[in-house]
This record gives sequence, C-alpha cells and structure tokens, in this order.
Amino acid sequence: MTRLLFIAAIAAAVAAACGGASETAPPPPAAEPAPTTTEVPATTAPVETAPVAVECAEQALESQGNEHVTELPEGFEYNSFPPTSGPHHPEPAPWNAYTEPVPQLHLVHNLEHGGVVVQYGPDVGEETVRSLLEWYATDPDGIVVAPLPELGAAVALTAWQHLLTCDGFDEAAFTTFRDEYRFNGPEKIPREHMKPLSA
Repeated sequence: MTRLLFIAAIAAAVAAACGGASETAPPPPAAEPAPTTTEVPATTAPVETAPVAVECAEQALESQGNEHVTELPEGFEYNSFPPTSGPHHPEPAPWNAYTEPVPQLHLVHNLEHGGVVVQYGPDVGEETVRSLLEWYATDPDGIVVAPLPELGAAVALTAWQHLLTCDGFDEAAFTTFRDEYRFNGPEKIPREHMKPLSA
C-alpha cells in the first residue's frame, strides 16, 4: 500500500511537471528599438544684405557773379569744388554725357543757363557710373555728365549756387536735385536749346 502511494505520488509529480511544461511562458517583452536619428544636412540660408545707404550732402552757396572770361582772374578762387557760380567761359559745353573731363570754366556757363552738371571721380564703381548714365538717359535735357579726377570716390551734382555731393548713386536724391534746380539759372534759355548734342 505504501508502495502504491509512493508510485502515485511520483506519477502525480510527473504529471504536474508535464502539465507545467505544456504551458508556455509569456515571451519576454520585446526590447523597444532604439530611437534612430536622421542626419539632416546643414543648410545655410542665403544671408540677405541690406543695400548700402548712399550718403549725400547739399550746400547752398553765395553767388560769385557771372562774368564772362577766357581764364580766371589772377588770385580768384571758386567758393566750392566743383564750382556753382562765378566767372566762366563765354561758351558753355554742349549738353552731353562725356567720357573725358570737361573744363569747369565752360561748365559754370551751363549752370548759368539753368543746367545741372553731374561729375564723378575715378574711384566710383562701374555699376554706379552705369546707373547714373541710365538715369541721365531718361531725361537728358539741360544735363552734362562727365568724369572729374579730383572727386575720387564721390559724385557731385551742381546747379547755379547749389552743390550735392554723394558717395554713390541715389536716384531719389539725384531726381529731386534735378527737378528743383534745372531750368532755374539766372540766364534762362528755352528747353529746346538744351537738348543733348547727339539728340
């Protein structure tokens, strides 16, 4: 009897062991994939640079008269450079855009007639010169454009007793100066006589 109980106990233990083996343990939780990072190539956005502001200064000057001379009287000095009034040659320069300097003695006569003279130095950039020539071409009557070595990197606009000096091309400032002083010299002549030489 004791032996039968022992065998039954063994059988029960075996059955329990077999039954336990039939149950599958839940699989261990799957490891979460490590987060991945995507390398984004660095992009350099274009840097927008603000246009460089052009600085201009305007002067109103005293009249130095309008005597006609073939050369300046000994010891005489204009009160500005370029000059805006004073003794000048009997012949004005033809209205035009020039690639060589024009004598100031002639240009002052242009101012007396109500003209505007635009002169620029050799250090003014080509793009600036191109811009002011394009501006000139839109309305050239009564205007002379020419280089002037002594100006360096500056651009100077003159009218009778008025001087505007800029360190570049400023369309608004140039147009305002032109519209205010052109055709307003002490010796007025008809606009049709102030057409460019090539017109």
